[in-house]
Amino acid sequence: MAATGDEAAAMDSISKAPAVQPAALNPAGSSGSHAEGPEDAAESLVSAPKKPSTNSDGGVETAEEAVEPAEPDINELCTDMFEKMALFLQGELTGTCEDYRLLENMNKLTSLKYMEMKDISINISRNLQDLNNKYASLQPYLDQINQIEEQVSTLEQAAYKLDAYSKKLEARFKKLEKR
Repeated sequence: MAATGDEAAAMDSISKAPAVQPAALNPAGSSGSHAEGPEDAAESLVSAPKKPSTNSDGGVETAEEAVEPAEPDINELCTDMFEKMALFLQGELTGTCEDYRLLENMNKLTSLKYMEMKDISINISRNLQDLNNKYASLQPYLDQINQIEEQVSTLEQAAYKLDAYSKKLEARFKKLEKR
């Protein structure tokens, strides 16, 4: 995201500010003001707070911003921060890797389950096809059984009719015998 407005102005002022190099970083030495030790350089950066001055244009007071002295062990703090950031990022990456490993294992297990289900469905399909083939081979016999059943029903009806007719004949014969 690009900085705009006040942020861009603040960034420009930071980049244009003169850099102060302590004597430890500038071993060749230069003018007398930079030859001081790191503590003296830090103190020279901090100006004494000024008393509020009055402006002749209406009595408005202005104040200078208080600047805190730089920490002498800034290198140690930066090193510590970078080490901790490295540990944090390492932990984040390790957690992400573990998540991906878990996802990979879950995918493998799911794949195995689907393979098992595929094998089961193939077996069921094969068994169903065998049953259909057996049913097709038994179909002529089932048709014969149905024909025999129809013939038995017809024969049974004929037997009932014959029985009824024989009872009528018996009744006539008894009638004729009585006369």
